[in-house]
Amino acid sequence: MEVHVLDLTQYKKVPKFIAVEGPIGVGKTTLAQLLADSFGYETFLEKPAENPFLADFYKNPSKNALATQLFFLFQRVKQIQELKQDDIFFPVRISDFLLDKDQLFAKATLSDQELDLYKQIYNYLSLDLPTPDLVIYLQAESKTLFERVLLRGIDMEKNITLKYLDILNESYKEFFLQYDRSPVLIVNSDLLDLANNKNDYNLLLDKLLEYFNNPQGRMMYFNPSPSLL
Repeated sequence: MEVHVLDLTQYKKVPKFIAVEGPIGVGKTTLAQLLADSFGYETFLEKPAENPFLADFYKNPSKNALATQLFFLFQRVKQIQELKQDDIFFPVRISDFLLDKDQLFAKATLSDQELDLYKQIYNYLSLDLPTPDLVIYLQAESKTLFERVLLRGIDMEKNITLKYLDILNESYKEFFLQYDRSPVLIVNSDLLDLANNKNDYNLLLDKLLEYFNNPQGRMMYFNPSPSLL
C-alpha cells in the first residue's frame, strides 16, 4: 500500500522519535513501516526471529521463559548501543517497540526467583534508554490478536494460546497505566486494517499529528467507530 509522504513544514511540531507498541499480532511493525514512509524516517525494528529460544518458549513458556527474556535483554543492549552510534546520522526514527517494556514480559512470564535474577541483571546493565517523543499503543481484543496470529502463519507462533494473549493484554494495560516518560496515543485497532486500507491509516495519521500538536494530557484515546471508517 502506497502512503502519502508528509510535507513536515506544514506542521508546527512533528515527533522525531516515535515508538509503536502493543501485544503480538496487533500490527506494530506494519504501522511503524507505514509511518517511516510518511515521515521519511529510518526504522528501528524488533528482531524476534533472531531469538533461538522463542519457538520453545511458545511451546513451554515456564521452562524457556528465562532464557528467552535474557536473550531479548542482551539484544536490546546491543540495539541501544547501535542506536546511539547511528543517531549522529539518523536522528529521526520509527520503532516497533518500546525499550522500557522489556520488564513487562519478564513480569508476565518469569517465576519470582527468575524475576529477581532478571532484575539484578537488568539493573547491572544500567540501560540508558532513549525517550520517544510519542508512543502509539495499539490495543486489540485477545480474540482479534489470536485470529491475526493464525492468519500470518508464522511457524513458531502456532503454539500461542488465547490464554497467553489474555495475560499479555493485561500486562500491557498495567504497564501503560504507570508509563509516564512520553505522551501516549492509545488506539483501539480492532476495527482498523492498517496494512490494506489507506483510509484507516490516514485517519490514524491525522489523529497522531493532531494529538502531538495539541496534547490534551499525558494520554489520548482513539477509538474509531465503524461510521468513521
